[in-house]
Amino acid sequence: MVTKRPEGNLPLELTSFVGRRHELARARRLMTQTRMLTLTGPGGVGKTRLALRIAADAHRAFRDGVWLVDVAPLNDGESLAPAVLDALGFRDESPRRPDSGLVELLESRQLLLLLDNCEHMPLAVAVLAGKLLGAAPELRILATSRETLGVEGECVFTVPPLALPERGESPALNEAVTLFAERAAAVQPDFTLGDDSEPVAELCRRLDGVPLAIELAAARLRVLPVTQILTRMDDRFRLLADRRQTTVPRHRTLRAAIDWSYDLCDPAERTLWARLSVFPGEFGLEAAEQICSGDGIAADEVFDLLVGLLDKSILARAERTGRARYRFLDNIREYGHAILANSGEEPALRRRHRDHYLGLARRARHEWFGPDQAEWVTRLQHEKDGIRTALEFSLDEPGEAHAALEIVSSLWHFWLFAAGSFGEGRRLLSRALESAPEATPVRADALWVAAWFALRQGDVDTAMPLLGECRDLARRLDHPAALTSVAHFSGLAAHLRGDHREALALLLEARERYLACGDQAGVWMTLFHLVIVHSALGDGDQAAAAAAECLAMCEGRSAYLSRSNALWVAGLAQWFQGAQDRAAALVKKGLDVMRRHDDRWGVAESLEVLAWIEAAHGQEERAATLFGAAGVAWRSVGTATPGLRPFTDFHNICQTRVRGVLGGGAYTSAFQRGAGLSLDQAVDYALDVDRSSSAERPQPSVLTPREQEVAELVAQGLSNKEIAARLVIAQRTAEGHVEHIMTKLSLSSRVQVATWFTHHCR
Repeated sequence: MVTKRPEGNLPLELTSFVGRRHELARARRLMTQTRMLTLTGPGGVGKTRLALRIAADAHRAFRDGVWLVDVAPLNDGESLAPAVLDALGFRDESPRRPDSGLVELLESRQLLLLLDNCEHMPLAVAVLAGKLLGAAPELRILATSRETLGVEGECVFTVPPLALPERGESPALNEAVTLFAERAAAVQPDFTLGDDSEPVAELCRRLDGVPLAIELAAARLRVLPVTQILTRMDDRFRLLADRRQTTVPRHRTLRAAIDWSYDLCDPAERTLWARLSVFPGEFGLEAAEQICSGDGIAADEVFDLLVGLLDKSILARAERTGRARYRFLDNIREYGHAILANSGEEPALRRRHRDHYLGLARRARHEWFGPDQAEWVTRLQHEKDGIRTALEFSLDEPGEAHAALEIVSSLWHFWLFAAGSFGEGRRLLSRALESAPEATPVRADALWVAAWFALRQGDVDTAMPLLGECRDLARRLDHPAALTSVAHFSGLAAHLRGDHREALALLLEARERYLACGDQAGVWMTLFHLVIVHSALGDGDQAAAAAAECLAMCEGRSAYLSRSNALWVAGLAQWFQGAQDRAAALVKKGLDVMRRHDDRWGVAESLEVLAWIEAAHGQEERAATLFGAAGVAWRSVGTATPGLRPFTDFHNICQTRVRGVLGGGAYTSAFQRGAGLSLDQAVDYALDVDRSSSAERPQPSVLTPREQEVAELVAQGLSNKEIAARLVIAQRTAEGHVEHIMTKLSLSSRVQVATWFTHHCR
């Protein structure tokens, strides 16, 4: 039996953790005495860093892991529960409220939830925390906030600044001085305290031991020695003291440190700092260039200005699958936002921000059914905070809701793969439809997407009026593409009602319409549903033909994520015909791709069908184990059983037979064994993969030295053209190397190559 691995999503520490021995000891004691501990204190005092260390140290005590939710990018309380679900890796596929699904998912789990930066929505956090703690007896919550949250039973720990050296004592082992020295060495490798120990100690005293202020000051060693830093800080504090006597001293200190960093920026860097505050979380270079250029900053100047802000520790950099991403610390972003708000540029910047994500949504919709599916999933996952902010702007700004309609409906695949929440997409789309009632083609498209969302959750009663309104509007506007989608999803609705003949006629009509207008993605989706309907009608030859055409389309377009779903539906068709071995081979072939791309719904469907196949083979114990694993997968997308009624019927019939053969005790034991597996372990079990084998994954030696070199450049985010230039080879040769790498490693995208290289070659 496989031992379950610890789970969690805590980030790696990129810099050393300094001091806090007493605070850690006290927090550990408090964690044994309370189920909710809130770390409070002013901005920059180190709440987040301390909480992350506490959580990491406590990891082994929680069977189901330690999970971080950054509350800072969220705009309202409605988005809190979906964000927690997302961070936990669960999918909200059900029509119920997200907090209800979250309660159900956590009630039997033993985990630590770290809610970071809660001060801008204390009531929403308190309400959700109270519900979760009341329903999940083994749940613990660790929160950070600048104020207490008011949860019943909450224990509050005010995080102090770092300890400071007394005058006259050696500062060498002091926490604040050590932090300065370590950060100084990072920017000036030959830095040692030496004769500077007392000036550094004095500087730390002036900064009140606030870690953020100390780190910002250490970054100034690139341009000034310690003594000059101290002099400039003295001058600044005297100036500030006259203006901010009513401000908390620590806030004055932190503000002074950021003021000083702002003064050291040149005018263009200051402008970019303010403009970049329009991003709620991480952002990429392309977005910064498009949104923040203009009015004195050319697009090709943005990169150099970003480098300047990085050098001054204004921005932090992270690497995501070979591409650079940037973000502010929370206080620094707030500082920039205050400047932006006073500049008069904010309304225009927010509209440009929204327009960037509207353009991104249009591109994603157009390019989705093609070779870049995996890259789009990854990119949209990284951009989800920006997407949500763009949607909030469009929904809150008068006259802009039409843009929200288009963003949500264009990104129907985003809510499935990247955001992980059909429920969230459905709620946002419903809100946008209410806010933008105008009769436009955008509304017509949004109506059929809303119907598709409802059907995906088995909600036929809600879908039918939406399809009816879409049909009427499309006819008025002469919008044939929307009429085609109405035929398609009316066919799916008929299938869910059990009227398979009507479903077949409507789906065949839709397929012809999609072909006529060249909509390849529409043709593929219709074929997928035709396989299911032909199978339900007992027409195995037609189902097999539709499945073969569905697979061929994916392979012709190199749409590998769609191909994994096509393999599943082809396997389902074989199961209907009784060809169990062929069905298992097809489903398993797609399952590993689904796992690699975190297609939770696809994994759940695959485990479900494989359980049916094992039962047909007389392997009732394996079937029961797979039912247990499938149950966990179904709950991770927000439902307890297969969501569509025909599959629920098959599930119930098969499960009843397996339980009858095994007996209640043996069935429960096998089922619980499957339910105790992680998603990765469940997939390994279904695929008969032994992770103890050294050959479980391709090793670096599989590649030639040149291919390893190319894989490294792919991991750095270089295009084939850039790789060719770097290695002084023809672009076609570079393309050939990349194709060989993917073939050897059984990978389907550059993102997967980057991930493989990071895991195996670094």
